[in-house]
Amino acid sequence: MPARDDRAVRRWETCGQAWIGVLRHVWAAGEAGMEDAGPIIEGPPALFEISSLSWEDPILHEHGDRTRLVRRAQERTRRNVPGRYWPRLHDLQGNDQIRWVVDLLRARPWTTSAWISLTIPGEPADGLPCLTALSFRIRGYRLIMTAMFRSQNVHRAYLTYIPLREVQLRVSEELGLPEGPLRVFVDVPHVHVADAERVASVLAAVPEPNAA
Repeated sequence: MPARDDRAVRRWETCGQAWIGVLRHVWAAGEAGMEDAGPIIEGPPALFEISSLSWEDPILHEHGDRTRLVRRAQERTRRNVPGRYWPRLHDLQGNDQIRWVVDLLRARPWTTSAWISLTIPGEPADGLPCLTALSFRIRGYRLIMTAMFRSQNVHRAYLTYIPLREVQLRVSEELGLPEGPLRVFVDVPHVHVADAERVASVLAAVPEPNAA
């Protein structure tokens, strides 16, 4: 077996800790940038893992957007609210990609090919999702999922991470396996300059360090 060298992967126990850690990453190393919505503070690419994700996370309830957290949590309890990425996961040009992943991992649990794209070649740039791909693999008898973002406003990134955990749990239940960590790669993590004051107040309220 080749030696593993994943020291570049930062690890946090909870979603709230990861959120603060990524905010601090952008705040400390970010530079002035621009996107379609206006000026941003753009940080270096980020790669990290989260062990536990919940709508009841105490850091999120204390420092996040409580109204959105409550609304999202209530929506997820209703079966008829599929989530923003549902069409690209379950009906992308007529393909149920999650079912394909489950069938592949069931037949070949060692595979590294359980990788799906959420983009469509040639689609308009303004319709391109921030989440571009998901990778699933079974290692150590656990299902690990990696989410790849081309860009992400990390000010409210937790509103995306928790639903992604639900996707991972669905696949792990289908396979009869416990879930491993959720791994996330963000190529362009950023915060909007308009949110800079709010981000600064959150970071001032939460002491370092947060990373495991």
